[in-house]
Amino acid sequence: MPHTGARLPLQAHALFQSCDLDETRDRVAAVFCPHRLETVGRGARLNARHHHLRGDRISLNYIDYGAKTLIAPGTLERFYLVQIPLAGGAMIANGPACYASGPGQAAVLNPHHPTTMIWESGTPQILLQIDRAAMMDHLSAQLGGHADRALTFDGPLDLTTGPGAALRRLVLFLVGEADAGRALPGRGLMGRQVEATLMSGLLEGARHDHAAHLGRVNAAPRPRHLRLAEGFIDANLTRAITLDDVAQAAGISPRALQLAFRQWRGTTPLGWWRDRRLDRAHADLMAGRGTVTGIALAWGFSHFGRFAETYRARYGLSPRDTLAAGRAGGYQD
Repeated sequence: MPHTGARLPLQAHALFQSCDLDETRDRVAAVFCPHRLETVGRGARLNARHHHLRGDRISLNYIDYGAKTLIAPGTLERFYLVQIPLAGGAMIANGPACYASGPGQAAVLNPHHPTTMIWESGTPQILLQIDRAAMMDHLSAQLGGHADRALTFDGPLDLTTGPGAALRRLVLFLVGEADAGRALPGRGLMGRQVEATLMSGLLEGARHDHAAHLGRVNAAPRPRHLRLAEGFIDANLTRAITLDDVAQAAGISPRALQLAFRQWRGTTPLGWWRDRRLDRAHADLMAGRGTVTGIALAWGFSHFGRFAETYRARYGLSPRDTLAAGRAGGYQD
C-alpha cells in the first residue's frame, strides 16, 4: 500500500524529489541509463522521488513517480533490473515478453532486450539493479564453466511462493536494515556474499534460459499423485470441481493432497485451480480477446467483483486496464 505519511524506504539515501519532468529524467538516468519519460493522462502531476543505496555490484533503489508514467529506456545494456512494486501495478514490455507486474509479481528486465513500461499512478517500487557482468560471472560460477550466451529471463517473477517470495523477503530485509542505519555491506567479504545471495535467489526464483543446467532442488520430479492432480485440474479448468474430485483423480486422501500441494506448490489444490484459471484469463485479456465479462465467464468466474479483486491482487492491474493494453497492442514504443 502507499507509503503516504510514513517513513519511506531508503529515506536516508534520498537522491532527489522533484515535480519537474526534465529534472526527474536526468537524475534517474544518472543512476540507470538515458530514457524517455512522460506522464500519461490529462492532469497527471509528477511528484517523483528516488532513493539509492549503492553496493559493489548491486544497488537498492526506491522510486515513486506519483503519476501514471511511460518509461522507455530501450536496452539497459549494463545491468539487469528487478522491479518489485509495493502497491499499484505496471505494464512491462521487455523484448518479446509483455506482462503486468504488481505486488505479487516483479518485473525482471533483460539488459539486451528493449524495454517499455507504463507505471500506474500509486506504484512505488523497490528496484534491484544488478551489474550485467557480475550477473554473468555469478551464473558461470553456478554452472561450473563459462556461460556461452546471455542470461535471458522469461517474464515476471512470482513473489508469492517459493524462491521468489524468499528473494522478496531478503530484499525488504536489506531495505529495513538500511532504514535502521545498518546499510548494505560495502566491498568486503560479507557484502559480496550478500550480493551473491541476491543473484542466486534471482537465478533460483525466476524463469530463464539456463535453468535446466543449474541443478536446482525444485527441479526434482514431482510425485505421481501430484502430477495426476495437476493433470486433472488442467483438464477441468472451466468446471466447478471440489477437493474430493481432485483427490479421487490423484488416488490419495484430500488431506494428503493438501499436504502435497503445500510442500511442492506452496498453495492448496483449489488455490492452484483458481490461479491456473486466472493465468488463462490473463492471457486472453493480454491478447485483447473478447470482453472482461466474457473472459471471466469463460474461465469460470461468475462473481465479477471478486474476479476483479483477485485479478488485481495477482497482476497489479484491473482486468479492464489489461484488456485495454492488449487491444492497443501492448506498450511497445
